[in-house]
Parts: sequence; C-alpha cells; structure tokens
Amino acid sequence: MRAEAMMNEYMTMKKELSVLDFQLSHFKGVDEDDIIHSMTLAHPEGSDRVQTSNISDKTATVALNYRQVMERENDEWFNFLWNRYRYINEEVAFFENCVGALPDILPTLVMDLIGKSETWDELSLKYNVGRSTITKYRKKAIVLLNEMYELRDRQTEAYIFG
Repeated sequence: MRAEAMMNEYMTMKKELSVLDFQLSHFKGVDEDDIIHSMTLAHPEGSDRVQTSNISDKTATVALNYRQVMERENDEWFNFLWNRYRYINEEVAFFENCVGALPDILPTLVMDLIGKSETWDELSLKYNVGRSTITKYRKKAIVLLNEMYELRDRQTEAYIFG
C-alpha cells in the first residue's frame, strides 16, 4: 500500500483494527447449534437414495462429525481474523512510524489531515499558512512517505531474492 492510499484509508483501518481486536479478545467461535443445523441441511452429492435402515445416515454423520467440523470452522475463522489483524496492524504501525519520521511540522500536519476532523481552512489557520502551502506540505509528505514505502519494498525484495 502506498502513502496516499494509506492516508485515505488510515481512519478506516484504525476502526477495523479496533473491531478485530475486540473480536479476537472475545472469540468464542461458531455455535454448536449452528454447525449441527448447517450439517443437517447440507446435501452431500449422491444422496438421492431411499433410506433402508432405522437410523438416518445424515443424523449419524452429524452426530459423529459435528465437533470436528465445528473445530475446523472455528480454526478457519480465528485464523482469518488473526491474519487480517496482523496485516492491518503492521500497515498502520509502519505508516505511523513513517509519519513520525517526517521532518518539521509534517508529522502533526499529516495526522491532522488524515484525522478528517478539521477542514483545510481550519488547518490553514492552525498552522498559519495558506491552503496552497497545506497542499505543498501534503505533496511533500506523500513523496517522502513513498520513499519509505519503496525502501521497505526493496528490503523485502532483497530478503526474498537474496
């Protein structure tokens, strides 16, 4: 992800990170009743036959396999949440670190810009500069941030191909 895209998605990613954190810390998994219900409604291929025994094959299959299916579903769901959390957390942390490394007033300006709580006119008054200067600062920050993203990409490539 590049700097400008990250600036646009930062607040959304922070919200998603918060939701993922909550989901992971309160993870209970899929309910047993939901698994049993989905398994009884599932129709395996080739099941168009007449029942000849007293016990339903589907009921027996559900009884024997539901815990295994439930554990697999829970593992897959938890792994999805965990991998998504790690990815977003890494991207947000890298971006925040890069913003913090910017020179002069750029770190606070960038955070004010992406916070979206203030208009450009309010930022102009806050920093005592014109709107065009805010635009120049933003463009300068994007260039510097993209350089850091490119450095990270080169480091990753060096590791992979080295």
